[in-house]
Amino acid sequence: MTEARKRPLGSVLELILVAAGALGLALLIQAFIVKPYRIPSGSMLPTLQINQRILVDRLGNNFTSPHVGDIIVFHPPRYYAAGCADPAEGQEQDGQDAPRACAVAQRQPSSQTFVKRVVGLPGDRISIRAGHVYRNGVPEHDPYIEPCPTQPACNFPATITVPPGDYYVMGDNRGNSDDSRFWGPIPRRWIIGKAFFTYWPPSRIGSL
Repeated sequence: MTEARKRPLGSVLELILVAAGALGLALLIQAFIVKPYRIPSGSMLPTLQINQRILVDRLGNNFTSPHVGDIIVFHPPRYYAAGCADPAEGQEQDGQDAPRACAVAQRQPSSQTFVKRVVGLPGDRISIRAGHVYRNGVPEHDPYIEPCPTQPACNFPATITVPPGDYYVMGDNRGNSDDSRFWGPIPRRWIIGKAFFTYWPPSRIGSL
C-alpha cells in the first residue's frame, strides 16, 4: 500500500477514535458529573417553566447533603400514585383526608425522575398552612412559590417530623404539585443531584 493510500485510512481511523472518545467522555460526564434534564410539568411554576432545560450537579451530591431551598432531581417512590404509606395521612382525590401531610417514607424507588424543592431536612418538624411551609415553627421565606391559600392541598396544619435520613420536597406551584405531602419524604439515596443552571430557553439562561 502506498503512502498516499495509508494517509486517508489513518485519518478515518483517527476521526473514529476521536468521536468515540468524545462520546465516552460525554456519557461519563452525564453519569457522574453533570446531566441535563427537561421540565415536563408545571409543578415548579413560576420558577421553572414546562419544557425548560436545567443542568444537575451529580458529583456534588456525593460529598454534600441537600439544603433547604435547593432544587433537586430525584426518584419518587415506586407507588407514589397510591398515596401515603400511612392511609391516615395525606390527601385523597376528593380533597383533604387528614390534617397531617404524609410523614412516612416509602422504601421502593421509581425509575422516574421528579424535580422539586427541598423544604425539610431530617428531624425537622413540618406543617403546611395556605401553601407555606412552617419548619420548626418558622415560616419559610418563599417568594418563589405560586400562592394557594384555600385549596385543600395547601393546608396540612398538623405537625409531622421528617424521619432520619429523609428529605421533604415540594413543588413551587403549591396548588398543583404531586410531592411529599401526598407520598411522603424521600431517602437520601434516591436524590440524583442539585439543579444549578438553566440553559433553555435563552431568555431564562442563568443560575438557579
